Amino acid sequence: MANSREREEFSKRLKQALRNGGVEADSPTRLAEEFSARYAGKAVTQQAARKWLNSEAIPSQDKIQALAVWLGVGTEWLRFGKEAGAAHGTQQLRTPYRAALTDQELLNQYHKLSRVHQQAVSEIISALTPRRKVK
Repeated sequence: MANSREREEFSKRLKQALRNGGVEADSPTRLAEEFSARYAGKAVTQQAARKWLNSEAIPSQDKIQALAVWLGVGTEWLRFGKEAGAAHGTQQLRTPYRAALTDQELLNQYHKLSRVHQQAVSEIISALTPRRKVK
């Protein structure tokens, strides 16, 4: 279980990442809504988000990973205040971005979208997909 100092430091980093990401850092309701909209697991409550912001709790590792992806920060930085590789005194190569959702989870979320939003996603994917050259 995390001690009070760890919880305080986590809360500071979370608030910093939220502010840097343009999200209201003092609103548990906003945090819970924004996070749950992006998280594939069970939605978090306002009370859980309040505990994260008020240094009362640290989320589970899967939620920390989802927060890090959403806010564009390193998972180790968010949880521990250091970047990957810092504990060994060397800078490790960053791994390529990995989606927080599996293909099936992504497809399930796609199917929950309205037709208009599905069309928008399809157009984005089409625009980003390399075209095969015809010989």
